Amino acid sequence: MTSSLTAVLSGTGKTGQRVVARLTALGAPVRSGSRAGTPRFDWADESTWPAALEDVSAAYLAYHPDMAAPGAAEAVGTLSKIAADRGVEQLVLLSGRGEEDGWATEQAVRDSGLAWTILRSSWFSQNFSESFMLDSVLAGELVLPTGAVTEPFVDADDLADAAVAALTRPEHEGRTYELTGPRLLTFGDAVEEIAHASHRQISYVPVSTREFAAGLAEQAVPPDLVEFLTHLFTKVLDGRNSHLTGDLEQILGRPPRDFHDYATATAATGVWAAGA
Repeated sequence: MTSSLTAVLSGTGKTGQRVVARLTALGAPVRSGSRAGTPRFDWADESTWPAALEDVSAAYLAYHPDMAAPGAAEAVGTLSKIAADRGVEQLVLLSGRGEEDGWATEQAVRDSGLAWTILRSSWFSQNFSESFMLDSVLAGELVLPTGAVTEPFVDADDLADAAVAALTRPEHEGRTYELTGPRLLTFGDAVEEIAHASHRQISYVPVSTREFAAGLAEQAVPPDLVEFLTHLFTKVLDGRNSHLTGDLEQILGRPPRDFHDYATATAATGVWAAGA
């Protein structure tokens, strides 16, 4: 490892916090960019970007709210230019597998003139335990418009390991990887794995896209978020990603973590326990 400073933007997100922890464990200088950090970093406030990139040699970018969201390509392009102006040498971008709307954001990084790596990730296993699906799992019923489509769920810890490899090893420069877990599962399969591991009754209820959107609206979810989630669960989960790649194993030099192992380990933490 060198003494070069790596910025992780955003450093408190699902993957960002894991990347920060791994770089810290390696003894690498790291700056965790967040609204509560020093210097402060906020994807919604361009004035915070220059300071967050000062004296930085490499940066991990996890755009919020999503790299396929409107304005993402422009924001990442602007940040990439600021990074280049401040002497940053390398960018590693977290992208979404199968998200065509995010390709312009990827291209903004490729066009930056800096060394780059793109990590296109499948759905995180941790979405069931650290994200918007946790409440439904705790309630015992997950209602989604995904039907029988299969997804190669990837573990966020594996993704973080891949990001650190990309940030610290030159052989990953100029590469676009599609990261998958080792097995295809339907969302119903995943719920069954969680129910078995947590010793609870949890059901998966398939619904139409219209029913899904109506249910979100009834829960007072903001209209723009309803639109985004509906898009995510229909366009991306249409079967386009129902195949495995060996990219993650190539980067890590080991097989990726299986969803069963994730479910077993996560259940042991008590996060899915009744009344949690």
